[in-house]
Amino acid sequence: MKAHYLGHVVFYVNDLQRSLGFYRDLLGFKEVGRIFNGAAAALTCGRTHHELLLIQVGDAPGPPPGRRRGLYHIGIKVGDSLDELRQAKREVEQAGIVIDGMSDHTVSQSLYIKDPDGNEVELYVDADESLWKNNPAAVVSPIKALKL
Repeated sequence: MKAHYLGHVVFYVNDLQRSLGFYRDLLGFKEVGRIFNGAAAALTCGRTHHELLLIQVGDAPGPPPGRRRGLYHIGIKVGDSLDELRQAKREVEQAGIVIDGMSDHTVSQSLYIKDPDGNEVELYVDADESLWKNNPAAVVSPIKALKL
């Protein structure tokens, strides 16, 4: 077997409308439908039928802070240039969302934020593919601070 690509992510969320405000309205995913009597929404960025499924579970425990097993974060590509990442930063700040960090990973440049349920989301742009296409190991280059 050979994996083709990571297809989708499913999050349990406290409040579906609040999460749609983040993923659909701020980050620009398109809502394509609801299931479970409206308690879950499928969203896409247009690459496939859905990249994200949000399922409302109400007041359940969220992810604990700090180091733990399990999902660390998801990465969402928000453009192809640093100018597009700067624009994403402005939009996130205008929405009142705290930026937890900014990193230059050599192969990509990233902002880190949290969704309404405390899940970490990396917003990123890829560096020029000449830096990584023929050298996938560049992904483990030392992380540098990013200034935008």
